Amino acid sequence: MIILSLTVGYFAVMSYIGYSVRKHANSSDGFTGGGRSFPPFLIGALLLSEFIGSSVSIGTAQKGFEAGISAAWNLVALSLGFLLLALVLAKKYRETGLNTISGILAQNYGQGVRYAASILTICALSIVSVALYASGGAVLAAVLGIDKTFAILLVGVVTVFYVSLGGMRSVVYTNFIHALIKYIGIVLALGFALSASGGISALQANLPSKMFDVTGVGWGQIFAWMIGGIGSIFATQYVIQALVSTKDEKTSKRACFYVSSLMIPFGLMAALIGVCSAFFYPGIKSIDAFPTLIAHMPTFSASLVVIGLAGALFGGISANTMASATLAMKDFYDPFFNKEKIDRKSVIFIKVAIVVIGFLPLVLALYADKILLIAFLGKALRATLAVIVLMCFYAPRFGTPRGALAGVILSVISTIAWFLAGNPYGIDSSYFALFSPLLTMCIAQLLKGAEPQLQPSLNKSAD
Repeated sequence: MIILSLTVGYFAVMSYIGYSVRKHANSSDGFTGGGRSFPPFLIGALLLSEFIGSSVSIGTAQKGFEAGISAAWNLVALSLGFLLLALVLAKKYRETGLNTISGILAQNYGQGVRYAASILTICALSIVSVALYASGGAVLAAVLGIDKTFAILLVGVVTVFYVSLGGMRSVVYTNFIHALIKYIGIVLALGFALSASGGISALQANLPSKMFDVTGVGWGQIFAWMIGGIGSIFATQYVIQALVSTKDEKTSKRACFYVSSLMIPFGLMAALIGVCSAFFYPGIKSIDAFPTLIAHMPTFSASLVVIGLAGALFGGISANTMASATLAMKDFYDPFFNKEKIDRKSVIFIKVAIVVIGFLPLVLALYADKILLIAFLGKALRATLAVIVLMCFYAPRFGTPRGALAGVILSVISTIAWFLAGNPYGIDSSYFALFSPLLTMCIAQLLKGAEPQLQPSLNKSAD
């Protein structure tokens, strides 16, 4: 009851914050952009909160339970991704003057790629939301002793409610608090686990040596995480929205550096929590590694962990939902159903879209099990767009619009099919997401001249 009361109280405060900034959500630009110009620590917290969301936390602990500390590599991949984002793409994104990845790609590859990229991004973010809902439900169900289905549905209702109140600005402010509590929570959880187990030396004495092999998951899996992690960061809609909402290039880069520096410690802590659970509770399902540990913690420290996990869950889903709704409005609703550009209609649509896009992943979340695997499928799909974005900025005349479109289509089909087949021969589906656009763009380059070319144009323009 204490944990439940504190959690409810926390989200009552978060909902109030969302409600208090609603004045910035009166226009479609204010709703999706938050009124612009956020300081780097707020943008960094926004990005950190999503990328250390409950799916990564629970999923990394789950993988740590199964394979040991090498599970932390999936956070190392994200850390490297943000570092490269700051050095390679932050400036390029800001120079376009656009805040959607589909709009950026459309300038070089045409409207077909715009729609394909938009649909792919919405689907990829929805897949990540499935993992977020499933992990959040696992935590709430284990700690509060409630039905998992009810817990997942409860998460969906609360998330959609407070995102629809204040838009992007509420997401930025609340995610700063979520990230702070989440980091404090995982430190407390690891401290409890190491204290109760007797420390690293006791774990090494009682667990197989493979649990402490830094490459235990295998280099194939590590490289797959690199592809999925870096690719997702390079081509994630809300990352672009966040970078554009900073006042200048220096601020956007600083935000990326903040996130990068905090990723690796978080990954190591989550993986070690999984290792500790393997020592304490060897007979449980791996998905319950973190939730079961929380259930045995002292009440008040467990409350902070639950609030942090739930907060990161809500933060991740809210960022995904906001990004997807923004794409749906700018790429489909306004061009086809609101040609008069009546802003009031756009605001109504985006609020409805938030509700629909927020609730759809709930159905699949009820049956999700391999959380980290599902989360990285969503990330891997975005690696395709990352390849095309890099070509768009650094090799704009390589390939053709038709080749880019074929790459997106081939990637979606092959990546999802390989994932559903169980990643045969130990080959991760991420490799298909990486090589599909490279293959089609190389073929298109060889056959160049068979189709008309668009004039590359990445100057600032209205999206």
